[in-house]
This record gives sequence, structure tokens and C-alpha cells, in this order.
Amino acid sequence: MQLGWFPGLLWRINVPFLSRLFRLVALPLSRVLGVKDRIRIRAPSIPKLEAFYKQNNRQPSQSEVVSLGKQCGLSQRKIQTWFRHRRNQDRPSNTRKFCEASWRFVFYVAAFSAGLASLINTPWFWDHRECWRGYPKQPVAEAHYWYYVLEMGFYLSLLLCVSVDVKRKDFKEQVIHHIATLFLIGFSYCANYVRVGTLVMLVHDSSDFLLESAKMFHYAVWTRTCDSLFVVFALVFLVTRLVVFPGRVVHTTLVVSLEFFQPFFGYYFFNALLLVLQALHIFWAYLILRMVYKFVFLGKVERDERSDEESDDDEEEPEDDGDECSWEQRKGAINSKLASLANNCVLNNLTNQRSMNSRLPKAR
Repeated sequence: MQLGWFPGLLWRINVPFLSRLFRLVALPLSRVLGVKDRIRIRAPSIPKLEAFYKQNNRQPSQSEVVSLGKQCGLSQRKIQTWFRHRRNQDRPSNTRKFCEASWRFVFYVAAFSAGLASLINTPWFWDHRECWRGYPKQPVAEAHYWYYVLEMGFYLSLLLCVSVDVKRKDFKEQVIHHIATLFLIGFSYCANYVRVGTLVMLVHDSSDFLLESAKMFHYAVWTRTCDSLFVVFALVFLVTRLVVFPGRVVHTTLVVSLEFFQPFFGYYFFNALLLVLQALHIFWAYLILRMVYKFVFLGKVERDERSDEESDDDEEEPEDDGDECSWEQRKGAINSKLASLANNCVLNNLTNQRSMNSRLPKAR
């Protein structure tokens, strides 16, 4: 079987370019849907703090704040405020996250539609025993070859861009998932596990486009639409990843395949990769069930517990200009409130005292 990876190599090179090109369409769409970015205060240009921010640490310790304050001649409060503004400045905007979600939505819809169209009339789509009948001498259709090229290029681009894309809460799990998927796609093609490989890719693409569409409406603050799509996504994800994938795909590779050939290295390696993916499915299913619990009992989806929401380190920090003037204003407001509270307490004491004095003669 000829590999012919040159077209796939060209596709892998062009995937990041296509994702950036798609922003030309996604940006106007984000404005139409009403996506708004938070206005952030830019940190002033201070070369020493900028060098420390890029080379050392984005969140300096107390001792480092004191040292930087002495070097720059600034108070500790101003140093901390500068780093807060600088971190907020680097955080991705809603528009950027919308563009990324819309690009992935278009890809997953295209990949799922192409995969389903190429597999709907194949015998192994309905009878998984056909995945192994005649193995290893099974011809690969041109449509399935390009389906492999499409998926390989996309997941390789995700792995290469994972450090520059929006950071997710499950960043490490995403890296493991991309590496396992790339090994799975490449090895299944080389070992001619193409029939099972196409089923694996189709199962994974069946729910991801629902997730990306929910994210798009989340950034546009279409709350009801986002919640409805997320519930549909949760149902599809739990059925395909926890029922169909282990019950049909993993079962046919672990058990059914032994009826047609004896186990070899490829059998153990391929199934090990599938079990790694299944472990990640269980992890994500746990996070999704937590969100479903919040949706059912709290009435809304507070956060995206899966890969759709940023990590805790990317939480928006409160803006604080840190000027001495604003601090004085806040301190004056606090003092006025304390004075008012004290006056109220004095008036209450005087009122109580007068009432007690008025009752004394009667007692006598």
C-alpha cells in the first residue's frame, strides 16, 4: 500500500494559514452576533518590568516586588498594579476566542459530513466484523485516504499551535489527546487499520461541532441558545464516547479482531492508544456531568468545565489603576462612611440615654 503523504504534508502546512484566513470571515460574524471585548487598561512602558515579565515570572513574589520597586523607584502597590494590567493585556479577547471556535466549528462540520458521506455505504459501518474480513489485504478508497489526510493535518496543527492558542483548563489532557490521536491515525494507516480508524475519527467528530457552536454563542452572550446547545452536546458526547466508542469500536479491536488473526505488536499498540483516548473520555465526561448538574439544579451553566473554557490562570483580574489619587478618593469615601456610622452610633446612644433619663422620674 502506497502512503503518498506529500498531499497530506501540504495540507498540514496550510491548516494554520487557513485558520488565520478564516478570521476574515469570523470577525464580521462576531460583530453581527454582538461579541464584545472588555476594555482593558494597558500597562505603561517600563523596560525593567517588561524584561522581568517576559524572562522571569508573570506573577512575582513579594520579595521580587520589593526588589523591582527599589530598581524602578516605584511603590509595591504600583508594581503589583503594573503586573496585573500586563497580565490582563495578554489575555485573549472574546473576539479572538470566537474566531478560534468558529474555525473549529467549520472544520468539525466539514470533517463529520465528509466522513459520514464516505462511510454510510460501507459494509463495516453497519457490521463491525467487516473491519477485519480479509485483513490485512484490504484496499483503501481514495475518499478514506483524503479523510485521513484531513484529520492528520488538523490534529497536527492543533498540536503545533497549542502553545499560542487560547489556554484551556485541560491543557495537559489536550496535548496527550492530540499526541495519542496523531499516533493512532498514523499507525492505523500504516498497519492498514483504516476501516477501524475511520470509525474512530467519525465518532470523535460527531459531538465536537456542537461544542464549538455552543462556545460561539457563549462569547456572543446568547445564553439560552448556548445552554440548549450544550445540553445537546452533553447527550451526544456521553452516548458516543461512553457507549458507542467502548461498546462497538474498542470491543471490535480487542475481541472481534481475534477471530480473524493472532495478536501482534500492532494489536497491542493500537488498543493501548484507544484505551488512552477512552480514559480521556471518562475524564471529560466527569467534567461535563458536573456542568449538567449545575445546569439542572442551579438553572444555568456557570462555567465550561471541559476544554472550552480558559484555565483558572486566565481568569480576568479586576482592573485597578493604582493611582494615589484614586486611592485617596477610596480612602476618603471609607472615612466618610465610618464617620456616618459613628455619628449614627452616637445618636443612638444619646437617644437611648434620653429615654432612660425620661423613665427615671417615673421609677422614683
